[in-house]
Amino acid sequence: MLRGTREAVIHKMQPISIHGQLSYDIHYLFADEPDSQLRVSRVGPEAIAPGVQPGDHVNLDFVVGVVTSVKRLAAGEK
Repeated sequence: MLRGTREAVIHKMQPISIHGQLSYDIHYLFADEPDSQLRVSRVGPEAIAPGVQPGDHVNLDFVVGVVTSVKRLAAGEK
């Protein structure tokens, strides 16, 4: 996917510090592929909408296959 958005479900958010810089490993499954393999993307805290937690349905924005933002879906958007 060159550029796009996909709905996913967050399973785990693992904070990680590399040389003092905080990032998160986001473990997720695409909502339309619930039986697929768990995927992981590393993103900075600025790319994650406030309040996103494991179990949330989110939209993941991608550029050249890399997650660039994590946005929580409202209850009616699922």
